[in-house]
Amino acid sequence: MSATTAANLRHDWTLNEVKALFDQPFNDLLFQAQTVHRAHFDPNRVQVSTLLSIKTGACPEDCKYCPQSGHYNTGLEKEKLLEVQKVLEAAAEAKAIGSTRFCMGAAWKHPSAKDMPYVLKMVEGVKALGLETCMTLGKLDKEQTQALAAAGLDYYNHNLDTSPEFYGNIITTRTYSDRLETLAYVRDSGMKICSGGILGMGESLDDRAGLLIQLANLPEHPESVPINMLVKVKGTPLADEQDVDPFDFIRMLAVARIMMPQSHVRLSAGREAMNEQMQALAFFAGANSIFYGEKLLTTANPQANQDMQLFARLGIKPEEREEHADEVHQAAIEQALVEQRDSKLFYNAAV
Repeated sequence: MSATTAANLRHDWTLNEVKALFDQPFNDLLFQAQTVHRAHFDPNRVQVSTLLSIKTGACPEDCKYCPQSGHYNTGLEKEKLLEVQKVLEAAAEAKAIGSTRFCMGAAWKHPSAKDMPYVLKMVEGVKALGLETCMTLGKLDKEQTQALAAAGLDYYNHNLDTSPEFYGNIITTRTYSDRLETLAYVRDSGMKICSGGILGMGESLDDRAGLLIQLANLPEHPESVPINMLVKVKGTPLADEQDVDPFDFIRMLAVARIMMPQSHVRLSAGREAMNEQMQALAFFAGANSIFYGEKLLTTANPQANQDMQLFARLGIKPEEREEHADEVHQAAIEQALVEQRDSKLFYNAAV
């Protein structure tokens, strides 16, 4: 891994510069991205995360891509906030199949005061299992970010989704500045940032470049940059959008890698629709993180055994993280589960 410091990273990208990257011949772009990738990461290691919906549906936001929005009839049934014990059991299962990070998502505009104690218990419990922790709960205020950081949350996911110029075509219930404010609170709290966007919503090349500029020109690059391909869900306003050209998607990953060389670039939603050849190209372009498991919140994802088979064929191995000694670690898992077993931390968060 390169000794490049944060001081050497760029935060002054212009639209013309980024469009010039996109406009390169495909092979030249991938060569540049792979060269940058090898300077900062082991090219044959991929970070593996698992994502769990801890509260599903009835979200008051009107994001046009989202089946969990209460504004659209997608046939998705709202579910109560999961019991802390069930979340910990799911996290233990994720760890057993090779995940190193456990991400928890709730369909909220923002967590309310009554939500926070339950959420903090989840963070503490998952952390005790020896996993990295990540949450996406909507907009946060300063006090909430500080509480999450104190509980041990490692990453907070809050996507920008698209460029500022195109954003109003997709979401009207939350402003772009709201999103940037939450990211600033997260950074100030000491947590790491996970933030990216979605391709396939009708955006232009300028919008794709604009999204990456917003991310790369933050005071510090996000540690994790998920690049999603729209999963078209019947009942949402974007259900009939045109498919993303596979080469355009790979270009997006490659440009993200070049602009944010030390960030993990996550091959995120939409992977179920990608063949193995496209996924292999994605890894070559600099993607080095995936979600692992059969579901991403409410949408399909490749099965875990399929991912491991593909990794084996490509000579890729999951990233590892430093662990406790086996006996100590197993005791921590058992203790975390015992502490939550009789918990009554359960209520209907959808009301």
